[in-house]
Amino acid sequence: MTHTRGTSLARLAGILLTSAATLAVAAPAASAADHILSGSIASAAGEKLNGVTVSARLEGSTITTSVYSDESGNYYFPPMAAGKYKVWAQALSFERALGDVELSANKQQNLTLTAMNDPERRWRQLPGELMVASLPEETADDARIKKIFMNQCTGCHTPSYTLQFRFDEGGWNRIINLMKTVNNRGVPQQGQNNQIIDLNQKDLAAYLAKVRGPGESSIKIKERPRPTGETARAVWTLYDVPLNQDVGIGTHYQVNDGTDWALGTPSYLMMIMHDGGMDLDGNLWFTSNAFNKNVTLGRINAKTGEVKHFRINRNDGRAANAHGLTRDSEGNFWFDVDTGRRGLGKMDPKTEKITVYQSPNNMSPLGGAVTLDVDGKGMVWASAPDGVLRFDPKEEKFTEFKSKAFKRVNGQSNTYGAAGDRDGNGWWAQMGWDTIGKADIATGTSIEIKLPELKSEMDKLSPEQLAAYDKVTDLSNGNPLPWGQGPRRMGTDKNADVLWVGNSWGSSFARIDTKTNAVTMVPFPDKAMQAYHIHVDSKHNVWGNLWTNDQVVKYDPSTAKWTTFEMPVRGSESRHISVYERDGTTKVVLPTYRSHQMFVLTLRSDADIAAVKAQAVR
Repeated sequence: MTHTRGTSLARLAGILLTSAATLAVAAPAASAADHILSGSIASAAGEKLNGVTVSARLEGSTITTSVYSDESGNYYFPPMAAGKYKVWAQALSFERALGDVELSANKQQNLTLTAMNDPERRWRQLPGELMVASLPEETADDARIKKIFMNQCTGCHTPSYTLQFRFDEGGWNRIINLMKTVNNRGVPQQGQNNQIIDLNQKDLAAYLAKVRGPGESSIKIKERPRPTGETARAVWTLYDVPLNQDVGIGTHYQVNDGTDWALGTPSYLMMIMHDGGMDLDGNLWFTSNAFNKNVTLGRINAKTGEVKHFRINRNDGRAANAHGLTRDSEGNFWFDVDTGRRGLGKMDPKTEKITVYQSPNNMSPLGGAVTLDVDGKGMVWASAPDGVLRFDPKEEKFTEFKSKAFKRVNGQSNTYGAAGDRDGNGWWAQMGWDTIGKADIATGTSIEIKLPELKSEMDKLSPEQLAAYDKVTDLSNGNPLPWGQGPRRMGTDKNADVLWVGNSWGSSFARIDTKTNAVTMVPFPDKAMQAYHIHVDSKHNVWGNLWTNDQVVKYDPSTAKWTTFEMPVRGSESRHISVYERDGTTKVVLPTYRSHQMFVLTLRSDADIAAVKAQAVR
């Protein structure tokens, strides 16, 4: 462990440039004259439908609000401004129903859903985990190669993007030939092919051609229950975020933004947004992780949808890109920023002042898949490629903790997630090695905790197949062994001695006692669910974004109860989650990487629903 004082780059003239650009949108703020939009949802046969997603968007606005129909088929929006709205309703296996409402004159819109008869449109409606759940695994070979698909083909994108297409075996082979040589930005890499894909390519191409080839498929579509109870009372607010304008495309926003499920999962070629959060005034912030000229951070006015960009100069003239984001108790946002050497940034939302701190040259810079957190002592923890860094905001001092080994004979696994606990210890994940690192403040040492292997996956393999994996030398965060857990981003309970880790490949949470380091695995209700990030609220509830599912999950450790909230888009691919608790209200904030929106989930109680019912015009 090394201690040294960091350098505040904001104090050095000419190093830091902050600029802002504002994109105005027409979206009036809520007022006392707002109205309640309500209505009912029924099938063509007249059956009232519960749990249907109903969305409304004011003409000219970049904000969409979504709610769900209740057990009687009725829905109730929160108060919305007068004006002309587009309204639509969606449910799996039904065509989308559309309506237009002038809310100041007509406060009710009933919609009828008709059955979807086109099997391909019905397939494209599905979220990623239902596509995967529908893939056959009755034979040992099918089960084995399905796991290879899950691990190798969802490392950087949801399976719904891949599986919405159909190719013959030759076509799938050409796609695999490309994918095994490119990184997660689609850039070809020099050197050898992905060895695990090479080992399984023949079987993988044949399997994909069997299930998603040009001929008849044996797939039987799996479905899931529509939202009820707490999940059906939820309100989603979606804020469109402008695309990366550097690519020269005329439109400012995503054309296929996932709101029409039958269009399938969108591409994200022009995306800039990655992590996000809410400031103490309720406005939304996001980091820009793409190479571009203008944006390091962005702010969205929660009332109007107006977007303001902030730029920090990179040493090559572009905007410095950023990845992770977290907020401290004073309301400041902390983020990583690549000015040429990745450092730590601080944004004060009230003054819009940005400060950048660099770890000294004898330490690692920030790096890996950078995640940040503030521990119970007010210290900022951030990923470094080979461990984790702690930053003391008062002393402006970095402290470094190293992984036991991030390079091994069989590959390299940089740090993925990072967190700090209430006692001031730091934690980080090495996704490729299924290990969790602990920065023990009391001893000043690094401790390594190994997650258990998925023995059920090892049992599917013959001795010869197991032996073949012993020869693999390119393991990494996105290239796991079939029995890997894949710990990604994590979160600590700041009111208890618990760390929670989201495991993408293992379809589970890992619960780690921060005092004893004891590990307990908590499997998801469905093995097709894939975790990404964790945030624990003040009541010990564990919130996670299931990034391939278009879902948010809440786990109550005291009752072992799972609650799953359905997102109103397809192909959302959220990679960050934060919980905002203020004035008795709980909001969950998610940037959606692929659909390029900022989502806010607001929980409503029975009393809240009763209140809007009383105001609604029937």
